Amino acid sequence: MTEPTSAPTPLDRPVWHTLSGRHAALALGDARAWRFRPEVNMFGAAADASPEALAALAALVPAQGALATIENAPARPLPGAVIEEERRLDQMVATRLNRGGRAVESVALGADDAAEMFELATLTAPGPFFPNTYLQGGYVGVRRGGRLVAMAGERMKVPGFTEVSAVCTHPDHRGRGYARALMEAIIAPRLERGEGVFLHHYPDNLAVPLYRSMGFVPRAIMTVTRYTRA
Repeated sequence: MTEPTSAPTPLDRPVWHTLSGRHAALALGDARAWRFRPEVNMFGAAADASPEALAALAALVPAQGALATIENAPARPLPGAVIEEERRLDQMVATRLNRGGRAVESVALGADDAAEMFELATLTAPGPFFPNTYLQGGYVGVRRGGRLVAMAGERMKVPGFTEVSAVCTHPDHRGRGYARALMEAIIAPRLERGEGVFLHHYPDNLAVPLYRSMGFVPRAIMTVTRYTRA
């Protein structure tokens, strides 16, 4: 069973630590609250639970669309916003990699691939993905016949850890080991430079056995909350 950790770490508040650190260039807000630019992602975080910080975060909830938080704590009400959804999210970490994937030729993905990346993510729904989510970094993919059929990349980057995210494969190309191969391509160089990696998944995610086989272990029970304007 996944248990919350007792000692606070940046992994408990990954959105805050990525936006106030390595992803500051993609952030909107101020020292009271930050969020990703809307075309990049929907996540935001308040500096703390003070009324001033929560009000600042509430001001970042868009008039159309939503803002989401990921915290190792229950959802907090935001003034002028409503909680549209609150769900358990399990966090796993890895500080070693059990290789086992097949050899797959992968390519780096960037601005020229953004439209295809967005199309693939829209089809497969690996999690929140927006036209400029690729700016979060580290995306690699598999092409077949010139078409992008699988990809994976980075999402949040906290001190000492990088999140693996947006792992997806076109339905016509599943069962060929692309997901694991791309995850290994992302994880290996980060471990080699002394970082750990982490990911988030819903409890019913069928890929959990794959994550465990690669070296991921449960770390904490998190809460993902989506807010919209009242």
